[in-house]
Amino acid sequence: MAELREAQPPSALVVLVPEAEALVGRFRAAHDPTAAAGMPAHITVLYPFLSPAQIDDAVLDEARACFRDFEPFSFELARISRFPGVVYLAPEPAAALKALTLQAWDRFPECPPYAGRYPDIVPHLSVASASDERLLDGVARAFGAAAEPHLPVRADVSEVVLMVNASERWAVVAACPLGAR
Repeated sequence: MAELREAQPPSALVVLVPEAEALVGRFRAAHDPTAAAGMPAHITVLYPFLSPAQIDDAVLDEARACFRDFEPFSFELARISRFPGVVYLAPEPAAALKALTLQAWDRFPECPPYAGRYPDIVPHLSVASASDERLLDGVARAFGAAAEPHLPVRADVSEVVLMVNASERWAVVAACPLGAR
């Protein structure tokens, strides 16, 4: 999410992954600007989402309805991988996380994932981002050495949360429970 800058404070639908915080926290704090702005370890469902001014009770009801038919599920963060400029943990299986994104995009077609910049939806938990690939190589090596003995990290998903970045700080503003019928 760090690579997209919005004129208005952004919002995002995310799955928080507190189970990974102890493993990724110090790397994210040093190498992920969203962590410094208060975004916990997470997997993005939909970013950018609506501007905070557009988020009202009707939007919140629609977001909650969007995820109602999904049952809670689990995944593992078992593998370290890379995108250009990003080191991340890959969730396995990723299908349910990808399905959350597709459902949210279907409900909110004006909000394509990552503003439509990438052709594929690849669920991931960002650990570090940098434009300097050599720096990122070093971070990837250090993170790999620190993480390897602790992988896989098992995580449970029971909700998607709506976070808003107001005043340069991310905060949860609503929860959208899975399976809430």
